[in-house]
Amino acid sequence: MIGLNKYHTLIIAIAVGLGLLLGQIAAIKSFAEYLIVPFLMVMLFGLFLNIPLKNLLSSFSNHKFISANLVINFVWTPILAYLLGLLLLQDHLSLWIGFVMLMVTPCTDWYLIFTGIAEGNTSLAAAVLPVNLILQLILLPVYLLLFFGKSGSVDTPILWESILLVLLVPFLIAQLIKNWSFKRRKTALMEKKILPFFETAQIIFLALAITAMFAFQGEYLTNNLSVLYILLIPILMFFLINFLVSRFGSFVLKFNYEDSVSLSLTTLARNSPIALTIALTAFPKDPLIALALVIGPLLELPILALVSQVLLRIRKTSI
Repeated sequence: MIGLNKYHTLIIAIAVGLGLLLGQIAAIKSFAEYLIVPFLMVMLFGLFLNIPLKNLLSSFSNHKFISANLVINFVWTPILAYLLGLLLLQDHLSLWIGFVMLMVTPCTDWYLIFTGIAEGNTSLAAAVLPVNLILQLILLPVYLLLFFGKSGSVDTPILWESILLVLLVPFLIAQLIKNWSFKRRKTALMEKKILPFFETAQIIFLALAITAMFAFQGEYLTNNLSVLYILLIPILMFFLINFLVSRFGSFVLKFNYEDSVSLSLTTLARNSPIALTIALTAFPKDPLIALALVIGPLLELPILALVSQVLLRIRKTSI
């Protein structure tokens, strides 16, 4: 997990820059469009392959933690994201949609790194991965239809088609392969070779997809640099408010330090790859939505690193 993922922000930034350069070559620009979704589907396949759904029921063993996680991530956070967009992004509907898509999808991978850095309960944080994954796949289209369906910006059939194509297909293939390896007694090969490869390769395939996206649509970034400034305040406000909410929830529920760290990181880190995949297939004619989902992690990862250090400082001062 730690390997390349700790350089997530740098890798994404390099992918954006490389994509902008390659986009200057007409042949690459015209071909790049057809590489985006395949790269993302392979990335999601690796993600789904590494999430142990067999531990889904164990996610509910710590009732207080799972309740806090579910309420903050799937009730409070969507409302907060929508209201922040209503307040700060109302004149930029595409960015508002992208912002909400990013914020309603809890992270299912790299936040464990920051949980470990902050000396949190990584086992507990990992236990909620399956339920967070399943719920975000189910609820993301519901949030989009609830918040933006009346605006006419969300085409319901295309939205469901994109989810079935780019999420359900990799998910089912991953589960079939895991089931095959178990029945054929290939678990050693799976655990020692296949899973470690795809765990490391996820960030590579995400970077390739981002490179292809910016090679194809890079002019949207160069023509809309103001997007960075428009998104900065709502993103910072989201993380600040949710950090305070998670700390307050930990205080009310009397979590120890380790569990409180796990709650903070699982309610702060977001899952941009899944949201980006849906955006690129459901909104192919609105690249600003996808652009918001690429810019988000460039700000998110440094914030999570800072939060990890803040939590460690809180622990030292409380001893």
